[in-house]
Parts: sequence; C-alpha cells; structure tokens
Amino acid sequence: MTSDPTSASSPTIASRIADRVPSFSAAQRRLADFVLAHPFKVATMSIDEFAHSAQVSVATANRFARALGLTSYAQFRAELARGFEEALEPIERLRLERGKAASAADIFAASLYEDQRNAEATRLSLSAEQCELAVKAVLDARRVFIIGFGSSGFLAGLLQRGLSLHCEMVESLAGPGGVSHTARELSRIRTGDLVIAISFPRYLGDTITLAKVARDAGATLLALTDRPGSPIAELAHICLCANSGRQMLANSETAVLGLIEALSVAVAHQSKHSLLTAAQLTESVMPWLSYGKRPHD
Repeated sequence: MTSDPTSASSPTIASRIADRVPSFSAAQRRLADFVLAHPFKVATMSIDEFAHSAQVSVATANRFARALGLTSYAQFRAELARGFEEALEPIERLRLERGKAASAADIFAASLYEDQRNAEATRLSLSAEQCELAVKAVLDARRVFIIGFGSSGFLAGLLQRGLSLHCEMVESLAGPGGVSHTARELSRIRTGDLVIAISFPRYLGDTITLAKVARDAGATLLALTDRPGSPIAELAHICLCANSGRQMLANSETAVLGLIEALSVAVAHQSKHSLLTAAQLTESVMPWLSYGKRPHD
C-alpha cells in the first residue's frame, strides 16, 4: 500500500529538495533556492505568485512540485505549510474573504458584528471562580507586573492604566526595551507579587518563557488568553479567557480589551478605597477638563 505523502512521517520539503537537487534544471534550482530561503512566504503564495517571484513559468512551478514526488502545486503548498498551520490560518481566511464582493460599509458592519459575537461568547463562558480569584489576586498582590509583546504590549499599557488607581504598584513591562528589559525586570519578582501575562494567537514564545520564569520565582501567574488549552493557560494559577476569533485577522484586540476593562471594573468594585480614589482622580484632572466651560472662558 502506498504511504500517505502528507503523513507526519513523510519527508519534509527541504529533505525532498536535498534528495532531488542534482536532477533539477536551472529554473528548478532557482525555485528550490527560493523555497529554502522563504518557506513561510511560499506557503502563502498561489502558483502564479510563486512562479513570478522565482522568475519562471507556471508550468515550471508545476513540474517542480511533481519533481519533488508530489501530485500538484496544491499538495506542495500543503506539505510546506505543515507546522505553520496556525500562523497561516488568518492569511488563508484573508485570501478567501478578498475574493468575495463587499462594500466598505459591509466590512465595517461585519467587523462590529464579530465583536458582538465575541463579547457574548466570552460572557457565556466566564468562570465565576476564576473571576473571583483574579480580582482577589490583584487586590492582594504586593506588586503587579504585566507582560505581553506585540499587540499585547499596547493592551498591557491599558491594563496598567485600569488597575493603577486601585493597587499600590502596577508596572507594565512591555516597554521599548523589549524582551531583554522584561527579563531584567522580572529578576525582581518575589513571592507575593502578581504577574499578569497577556497571550493570544499568535502566541509569542517570549511571553510564555518569561511567564514561566515569573512563576518559578514564586509569583502568582494570571493569564489573559483565548482558551483554557493555550500555552500560557497551562502555566497559570488563574486564567481568564476571551473569545477572540477574527475572520480576517489572527486575533481580535477588541475582545481582549473587553476582558481587560471587565477585570479593571471588577477590581474597582471590590477595592475598599475605590470611591475615594475616584474622587481624588476627578479632582486632580479637573483643571485640564473642558467640560462645562463656556466658549469665552
């Protein structure tokens, strides 16, 4: 019986190329070089894009796939994409969506509807126990550190803003120093500290590594993520999940922000000093507010 060329035990594209390169034509060698230099990029390309990038004909690109022992370019792409599936998913969704006719207003409406669906799915899946534990962990912590990179870095800043009124010390480590700065600051972590790690698809390995460092140092780890089985959730003592699927993107930042605001509001509600804090904040910013002023003031 013929083995399945897409099975986990089948040779990789790189090994297929290495085995067959002596028999390649000059054009096929150009294709092979391009694949080895840009495997992820090629896995997202149509056959026309692939052929154009390597400056060969579409027919040559097809023959190249067959020379690797594959039946078609589609199978070649599928083999190349193995291991990249999660990273490639939003690109493939975008490719499909771009083929559909839609006005700008249609896209606006669809995007906002996705936000509504995500919010409702998140609300329905909330764990009352995890919510209580998360709020208690924030209010009981000696110090709160927030980690997250990429788009999660911006969200970390918003979480810091939401919690800072109700905690003695809240620090976002998603600063301009990047991962090395975060690693340096985490050397200060001690038992009694809380680390909040924000990690959504596509999960960044640096966030997961540094979260483990913080946990091993004795900190309580609170994860904000998309599902209980995510890489960061498996490390966390406490986990809050937001449904963050997006049709044309890897992740919905709106969904994450909703979870961040919910946590901030819950902390404010249970904080013993929230009313005093709110009054002091209003008083301190009053000189900079234009509300209630007449035009000639």
